[in-house]
Amino acid sequence: MASGQSTFMVEMTEVSNILRNATRNSLIVLDEIGRGTSTFDGLSIAWAVVEHIANSKLIGAKTLFATHYHELTELEDRMECVNNYCIAVKEQGDDIVFLRKIIKGGADKSYGIQVAKLAGVPDEVIERAKVILCDLIANNSNNQPKLVSAPMEFEQISLFDYTKNINDDIIEELKLLDVNSLTPIEALNVLNSIKSRIQ
Repeated sequence: MASGQSTFMVEMTEVSNILRNATRNSLIVLDEIGRGTSTFDGLSIAWAVVEHIANSKLIGAKTLFATHYHELTELEDRMECVNNYCIAVKEQGDDIVFLRKIIKGGADKSYGIQVAKLAGVPDEVIERAKVILCDLIANNSNNQPKLVSAPMEFEQISLFDYTKNINDDIIEELKLLDVNSLTPIEALNVLNSIKSRIQ
């Protein structure tokens, strides 16, 4: 962010560099390509990257490609040089144990919520995530993402609702402000002045 680029832009810049400079003799290691954007965009990018690397006329390099996009496991049936492997997992009720063993084949499901639980994410967040996941699965039968209603006690407040109470003079003042020429102390003074006028 400090350099003016999003994390996804940095990821895509790195992928671009790899795709433009890799050769048949390269070893390429890619992890979760496309996860920094919307699901369908990300899946499309990841799919196209796999096809590009696997094409011996373009790159054809040995590649480890880690992903949670289950759809990409279909490429094993479509492309002779693609092979699926996953980490063996033992389910114990609602919990999982990673067996630290790589086995042939693609994973049949994701374990993101269980991993979040193992990492110590608070129980109330885990339980809410389970509800949201069930709603998303139920509402996503036609592959169209839909918003899930928030619980009444946790309704999101719009960041921009407060602008209704700001007078036009302050908005004009902010538009004319040259933030690049302000010292930190001057910026704090401007904020303090505006704050006192809108309270």
